[in-house]
Amino acid sequence: MIQRRGGYLAPRSDAAPKASEQLERDGYVARRGAFTADEVAALRDDVLRVFEQLPPDVRRDGGPPELWEEFRYEMLNRSAQCQKAVADRRILDVVEPLLGEDCHVIANTAWRNPPRADSLHGGGFWHIDAGPHIPRPAGVAWDDRIPYPVFAVAVHILLRDCPAACGPTAVLPGSHKSGQAPPRDRLADVELTWEGVAPVLLEARAGDLLLFVSDVWHRRMPTGAGDEGRLFLQVHYGRRDIAQRLRTTAQAHQVSEAALARAASPRERSLIGLHDPLFYDG
Repeated sequence: MIQRRGGYLAPRSDAAPKASEQLERDGYVARRGAFTADEVAALRDDVLRVFEQLPPDVRRDGGPPELWEEFRYEMLNRSAQCQKAVADRRILDVVEPLLGEDCHVIANTAWRNPPRADSLHGGGFWHIDAGPHIPRPAGVAWDDRIPYPVFAVAVHILLRDCPAACGPTAVLPGSHKSGQAPPRDRLADVELTWEGVAPVLLEARAGDLLLFVSDVWHRRMPTGAGDEGRLFLQVHYGRRDIAQRLRTTAQAHQVSEAALARAASPRERSLIGLHDPLFYDG
């Protein structure tokens, strides 16, 4: 747990919520019934309004066109209800002890997955959202005397029930400490384990909050009979040092027109901050 002291990060001196402790230890935590039915209804209605009023954001070439129909990005810019939700203390009280009181939203995406047997998005396979932030070779264990640092946390605000048939998210507890991405030859393996620990299936109800450390191995599980799709608002919070990805760097950057014109190669462009969308931004 951390906090800012005189501009620098330092170990947190006061007690943190139990949910923060589990998030740090296991890489995930679920807060059941955090939002009321009325809060969910107001947020759901505004999210659906954005889906109906704004076209999909196509952020990368390639992939089936229908993929982009499932997402709307930069939701806090498009919805007052979403902006209110991302600032809710029921979320911030959990993530701030791990990211610092000056953490900020780095991505904010609404998901509306229709009933479908196959996954068009990489989230249907084991993955991490970014990193790993402290990469290590296999077999090099983390010293648990040092709390594992957290750099980014994803939060799913469920706007519709997500039982097993709808393909809920599953996590591998403790895998965020591995220093590795999931093994490439087992990305589709629903029985993948981490150090003998089996996946935890996070079935959820509307109003639940599901929180994940960015480095934890997780995926959407396969759907089944009775799949009704998924609807949730995703918020990624990052340390102050992590750049925002609400918009792509092609849309929002700090580069002058002259510097942009001088950047001839892909590396010259990425060096001055113009990156292709990846992880949080599409």
